[in-house]
Amino acid sequence: MELSELRNEIDAIDEQLVKLFCQRMDISAKVADYKRAHDMPILVPARERQILADVAEKAGDEMGNYTRVLYSMIFELSRGYQSKRNMVSSPLHEKISAAIEATPKLFPQAPMVACQGVEGAYSQLACEKIFKSPFIMYFKNFQGVFNAIEQGLCQYGILPIENSTAGSVNKVYDLMIRHDFSIVRTFRLKVYHNLLANKGASLSDITEIYSHEQAISQCSDFLKGFPGVKVIPVENTAVAAQMVAQSGRKDIAALSSRNCAELYGLTCLAPSVQDKGNNHTRFICISKNLEVYPGSDKTSIMMILPHRPGSLYRVLARLFTLGINVTKLESRPLPDREFEFMFYFDLETSIYSEEFVQLMCELDDLCEEFKYLGSYTEVV
Repeated sequence: MELSELRNEIDAIDEQLVKLFCQRMDISAKVADYKRAHDMPILVPARERQILADVAEKAGDEMGNYTRVLYSMIFELSRGYQSKRNMVSSPLHEKISAAIEATPKLFPQAPMVACQGVEGAYSQLACEKIFKSPFIMYFKNFQGVFNAIEQGLCQYGILPIENSTAGSVNKVYDLMIRHDFSIVRTFRLKVYHNLLANKGASLSDITEIYSHEQAISQCSDFLKGFPGVKVIPVENTAVAAQMVAQSGRKDIAALSSRNCAELYGLTCLAPSVQDKGNNHTRFICISKNLEVYPGSDKTSIMMILPHRPGSLYRVLARLFTLGINVTKLESRPLPDREFEFMFYFDLETSIYSEEFVQLMCELDDLCEEFKYLGSYTEVV
């Protein structure tokens, strides 16, 4: 048989499949309408499991698993269509809509902003990219940034959330779980780490190197070339440069930015020593109030999913059926639950899209608990 004939057969089958699929979706929507009218649960897991077992058995050994996967996706498509037909605005969607209306159309130009570290920190550089003329207050640690916003000392805070080499900043994720703050903007900063020391020092003089633990991780290959040197983590890369400058010693150095070299009068012993040239850190701008600025096309949420097989698949399948792109998915262990996790999602979808509205109205049905972290744009 010729290929063209085989394709014609597939086309004929597809024509039947499309008609049957549309009929099935229409009937499943009517079933959902009936269940809502009679206060019956939409999802009946036992029935779904039975259907999956039945279709897999009917398909036979070779095609059983394929059929099970196909029907799992059909179930998700049905639920998505049912939700769209019977969508009821959720408290979260109403809260977001109110925030969109209340948020100024122009992003703040000169607010008071909390940053971790001291003058010259990478968070300062990110802050000056996000805001036109910010007033910056510095705090020793990430908790201090959250406290400053909580107490009303600062309107916003700038924090690193992930690095392209070293991964996520877990302390910030944990603080975001504990505090009811929102992300209002993000920025990706290209990071160059340099080995800085007091003037007159040389590489052979160095016995100790100071920096933030993330910077140390990002420069691990370079540091392997100094097996006898003690590497000491401190709160911030700029703090490390400040410590070296204030010490006056010529046997210690800091992994920090060129900006800090100029700021603290240090000399660069080795430039751009990070492991990868394409080294970026993503910073988030957080606020105590929910603010959603015009054009926001990224959303961050955290979810606690039921501890059973298929829970994460259900969420991913629903996002797929809605056409929402997942740009980041990461799990964080729940400290008070054994072997259970909270999942962090970064999603790409406009706040004005139907898909965004539908997702915000469905989150309660998709997971045990969730936390909406905000919708925002990313400064480039």
